Parts: sequence; C-alpha cells; structure tokens
Amino acid sequence: MPRTQWLSRNLLVLSGVSLLQDAASELLYPILPIFITSVLGAPAAVVGAVEGIAEGGGSVTKLAAGRLADRFRRRPLIGLGYGLAAVGKAFIAVAFVWPVVLVGRVVDRLGKGIRGAPRDALLVVGVPPEARGRAFGLHRAADTTGAVIGPLIGLAGYELLNHHIRPLLVIAVVPAVASALLVLAVHEPAAVAHAPHRTAVRESAEPLPDRYWRLVGVLTVFAVINFPDALILLRVHELGYSVAGVIGVYVLYNAVYAGLSYPFGAMSDNAPRALVFGIGLTCFAVCYLGLGLATSTAPVLVLLAVYGGFGAATDGVGKAWVSAVAPAGRQGSAQGVFQGLSGAGILVAGLWAGFAWGDDGRIPLLISGSVAAVLAVCFVAGAPRLSPVRAA
Repeated sequence: MPRTQWLSRNLLVLSGVSLLQDAASELLYPILPIFITSVLGAPAAVVGAVEGIAEGGGSVTKLAAGRLADRFRRRPLIGLGYGLAAVGKAFIAVAFVWPVVLVGRVVDRLGKGIRGAPRDALLVVGVPPEARGRAFGLHRAADTTGAVIGPLIGLAGYELLNHHIRPLLVIAVVPAVASALLVLAVHEPAAVAHAPHRTAVRESAEPLPDRYWRLVGVLTVFAVINFPDALILLRVHELGYSVAGVIGVYVLYNAVYAGLSYPFGAMSDNAPRALVFGIGLTCFAVCYLGLGLATSTAPVLVLLAVYGGFGAATDGVGKAWVSAVAPAGRQGSAQGVFQGLSGAGILVAGLWAGFAWGDDGRIPLLISGSVAAVLAVCFVAGAPRLSPVRAA
C-alpha cells in the first residue's frame, strides 16, 4: 500500500504531540515510586494505590470522552486532555506530601482519559481499515520514543544536579506544556467537526457489536493482572539498582518498545491479531515471572528488554483490533469504553498488587505472570481461527 494512503497529517502531528507528552511523563515516571517512598517517606502500598486510583479516575473519564468524541469536535477535547496533563505534572513538582502527588497523578490521568479516545478516533480518519495496525504502531513508536528521550534527560539531569530528584519533576513540566500547544496544529476535517447534530446522534446510537464486547471483555480480564509499571520499577530498585540504574533499564525497556511497535503493528495488518497479542502476553509472562523469581540484578536487563516486546505487541495492536470491530460512527465510544475498562482493570491491579507487595513484591509478580502465561497460550492457540484484519 502506498505510504500516502495512510500516513496522514494528523497521524504525524498527533505522533509528535504524544512524543512530547510521553517525554514529560516518562521523565517523571521511573523516579516517581522512588520519590514517593524515599523522599516523601510513604510505604510501597501507597505507590500502588496512587497509580491505581489515578488510572481509575482516568478510566471513568475515558467512558464519557469516547461518547463525546462521536458527537462533538475532537480537537478541543484533545487539547484539554493534554493541558490537564501539564497541570498534573506541575502539582507533582511542588509536592511535599504524598497526597499532593495523588492529586497530581489523578489530574494527569484525567487528562489522559479525556484525550485518548478523541485522539485515537481522529487519528484513523482517512486511514484505510487494512492499514490501522501500522498507523497505531507508528503512533505508539513515536509515543514511546518520547519515553526513551524523557528518561535519558532525567538520567542526565540526575547526575548533573547532584542526585536531586525534585528538579527533574520541574523539568518534566516543559515538554508537557509544549505538547499541549502542538495540539493547535491538529486539523479536524470539516466533515468530522461540523457533522449535523442529528446525523451524529444517529451514528452514535448504533450499537457496538457482540464481537466488540467479547474482545473488550477478554482484554479487561488481562488488565486486572497488569499492575502499573511503577511497581515493576520499584521491584528493580529493590533488587539492587540505584536511581540512575532504574532510569537506565527503563530507557532500555522503552527503546525496545519503540523499536518494535511499528513492526508488530504492521504484522497485525496481515496476521491474526490474537497471535500478535499472544506474543505480547508471552513477553509479559516472562518478565513478571522472571522478576518474581530473581534474587539479584543479573537478569533484570534481559527481562526489561523482553517486557518492551509486551507493550509493542499489545498497546497499538489492541487499539487497532478494537477499531477494526467497531462501526465507523462509534470509533470514539469504542475506544473510550475499551480504554476505560482497561484503566478500571489497572486500578484493581494496582490496588491488589500494592497491598500484596510485602517486602519484595514476589507474590503479585508470580500471580500475574502465571495468569498471563495461561492467557498467552489461549490467544496463540485460538489465533488460527481468525483471519487477518478484514475479519479481526
């Protein structure tokens, strides 16, 4: 397929927006669990609770934002979402007690909840259904490239600023604000922005098909064992990595994630998406089980690199899969419900894993890794019954 048939202006601009925002988020993210526990003095359970509650708040917002995206203009919702993310990061930068971090993370995730479904719905406008895997894959690759740049800036800043964490939180606000401003360059086609209200209402009333609900149900079950990555990084720190080491392995994880996102997305346009997703779940199981069984830092680099394959084979692929089974007039709602339920699952995962963490986190890691291994077998075994994208 010629590149010009799917590589739209909005895909490129929104990829840039996500790159900047993720640079900000991921500059902050690997040091946040250490900031909460070491600087603010909170227990590990607070890390899981903060991330879980923040994701839960964002989940509720995603449900509403998806429906709004099918009825009204999407660019203002996208801009509001990225703006709130910048405000949330500013709260964290000035926090001296962990409840303020909670407020900041909730505001940040509310912003993510508002922007996600409208952005993903606008991103596929003009992109043929048979190319949506590579479109979402390219977007995820750009997004995760920001997740490589951000921690590298954080690592350099950590060394230059005499190992002080708080200045890094302030620096993270800058690309977050730039990301919100770049949304002004997003173009919303007139046919999308000014659709007659009755037409929009009629299209948004079209029911989501049974195959959509079956898919989202299975992916939500997985979300319940997919606890926030902050706990993964906390485990890496507990195994003996310094703050700089934690940031370094997080950069490795995101580099693999970014490098494989487009190839896996393109693969899912030509092969059963269940197979690609199953590969990702296998990577997840290997990482979680490996970290749960590890007694030293020796396997961490390999395990975090494998974990990058999980994100690359599931994140964009999952969105493309949902997009393929949803009606054209319900793209925003379909993404909103999917992302909202996934976020609710992560809320549950963050809470149970945080409170079951104990001294080293081995138990929740082994539980989640074992369940993911079973799901991976189910996905891969069932993949031959699915044809490529046209019957996704």
